[in-house]
This record gives sequence, structure tokens and C-alpha cells, in this order.
Amino acid sequence: MPRPIQATIHTHALRHNFERIRAAAPDARSWAIVKANAYGHGIERVFDGLRAADGFALLDLDEAQRVRALGWRGPILLLEGVFELRDLELCSRLDLWHTVHCEEQIDMLATHKTNVPHRVFLKMNSGMNRLGFTPQRYRAAWTRLNALPQVDEISLMTHFSDADGARGIAEQMAVFAEMTQDLPGERSLSNSAATLRNTVPAFAAGQQTVAYVASDWVRPGIAVYGSSPDFPEHSALDWGLQPCMTLSSKIIATQAILAGDSVGYGSIFTASTDLRIGVVACGYADGYPRSCPNGTPVLVNGVRTRTVGRVSMDMITVDLSPVPQATLGSEVTLWGTTAKGELLPIDEVAHAAGTVGYELMCGLAQRVPVTVSADD
Repeated sequence: MPRPIQATIHTHALRHNFERIRAAAPDARSWAIVKANAYGHGIERVFDGLRAADGFALLDLDEAQRVRALGWRGPILLLEGVFELRDLELCSRLDLWHTVHCEEQIDMLATHKTNVPHRVFLKMNSGMNRLGFTPQRYRAAWTRLNALPQVDEISLMTHFSDADGARGIAEQMAVFAEMTQDLPGERSLSNSAATLRNTVPAFAAGQQTVAYVASDWVRPGIAVYGSSPDFPEHSALDWGLQPCMTLSSKIIATQAILAGDSVGYGSIFTASTDLRIGVVACGYADGYPRSCPNGTPVLVNGVRTRTVGRVSMDMITVDLSPVPQATLGSEVTLWGTTAKGELLPIDEVAHAAGTVGYELMCGLAQRVPVTVSADD
């Protein structure tokens, strides 16, 4: 039989989560963000679950071609825009909308020969300090774009750096509003955190929001895939989200160790009492973080227990004390939901590893078999 590790993509959860986003921003159109191969889930695997989207947003032309090949005829947005002049030819051929965040991209448009003008999203650097025109240069960029025959409609966009925390979005919103107040065009502002925390106050986990933002387009990413954008302040359950990825495996061996015995490379775990441990077919070569320390939560037969010892390339070891009936072949859930519906949030595992759920999703290794479950 094949190695027992497996990832499962839950299409019903994608649909549910996308509807929760729509409930948070009922007056906005919603992009489905499928960059990084749909956050590691696979564009082709998530497409059916995200058909209700108003558009798909991503980074590279290959992903855009894949979405078109699936039969999507609606908007597709390149979130980083084009990288060289010839990319604009494919934008024309595939009818792609694209972000403009620097003078060089305007230069490319100015020399591009096309019969059909482009829809562009002009990005303001309102405080993130990555991509975008500074507020002082934004209007000049808009004026230059607006004069080009190669450009049709100009939408206005920014990205919040602290929507998931106490600093919030008020400062960046004020900058954006001041510099765009009399400019025409649709606005695209809110990521997952801003959509959930700063749109409809009653939806925000029972709390009043500190600033209100209205977008013509929202850009939910991580929330669509069932991870909380502001964990640990709020869990995915707080936001009414369901996990879209389960990583599961089985116990492939058990060991009885004595008090004082150590487990695994580097002997970072030493048993204080006699223990029975299980060896699980999952390691960092499968995408499970090597940085997960002793005590990282894991489910065995739906019962919560802990990892012991260092994560190795192909195996982890877990404490079987809370689940004495576990044996060879017992179900192990690394994150997601068990066959009976018990839940281990991916955010808890990521938090233990000192990272975020995004990285675990995107880091799923190619060698892990993936199945799609549409109706569970």
C-alpha cells in the first residue's frame, strides 16, 4: 500500500467560507485569491468551490492561464501586475486586469500596442511600504495613466499592513481617502482581516470595529481557506470559518519507553515517566514544520495529544498516553478535521511552530497525495 499520509481539500468548506466573506461585505464584489497555487490547495481543486466569486486574483501568468483553461470568463487580476513588456500581450489575449504600482509599468503600457484598452488597478503605498505609489505621487500616476489610449478604466487600490492587529487601518484609510477623494474609479481595499474586522460591525466576532471601510472589491485570502487572519485574538471558529485542508496520516509503529529515555534526533525530549509513543508517517519533507516543538497538538483517533521529540524528514513521534487504544494504523490528524468531525485548527499548529497558517498551507509538499472531498 502507499505511504498513508494524505491531504484532503474540502470543497464544501470553501463555499461556506466564501459566503461568510460575502456576509461580512454584502455590498462589495469579492475576489477569490488563488495566488501560490490557491495557498497550496491547488487551483484546479478549489475552482468548483469558488465559482461564486466575482473574479480571481493571483500573481503570475501561468496561474491566470490555468484559471482561463478551467472555463472562467470573468475578471482575473494580476496582483503584482506585469514584470516585463511582453506580459502585456498575454494580458490582452487572456483579458487580464492588472495592478500598476510603479512608473516602469506605466512606461510599458505607454509603448504597448493593443486594440483593446486595459483595465488597471492603480496601487497606493499608504503605509505598507512594499508596492505602490506614495500618496504624494499617486495623483500624478493616475493622471499619466488616464492620458494613455492603452488604458480604459482605472480602479484604485491599497493594502493594509495592520488590519489584523491593534494598530488597525484608520491611519492608512485616512491617507487613502484624502488622496483619492475626487478621483473616479472603483476601490479595492480589504484583505481577509479588514473584511472581517472592519466592514460590518455585527459580524466582527461580536465586537465593535474601530474603523469602517467600504470597498467596491474585497480581497479575502486566508479566510477563504479556513484560517483566522488574526489568530490568536480570534480563532477560525470565532469567525465562523471551516478548515479547507486536512493533513492526515497513520501510526506506523509504537514504542514503549521508560522514564529517562529520550526520543528522536538531538534527544530534545526525555520522558519523565514510562510512556507509549506512536511513530507517524509525516515529517518536514511532507510540509510539517521542523520547528514544531515538543507539545505541538495532534489528534490520534480524534483524541488530542502532543508531539514528543524533534520532527524528522519522514516521521514524527506522539504521546499515546491520552489514547491507549491507539495502535498500528490508527488515524492521525496533523491539522484539519477527522473522519468523525473532530477539529485541530491549522492555526494552532502554526502558532506552536512560530509561524502562521498561510505557511503550512503553502508548504504542503508535492509528494503528499491530495484528494478532493466535495460533500463531507
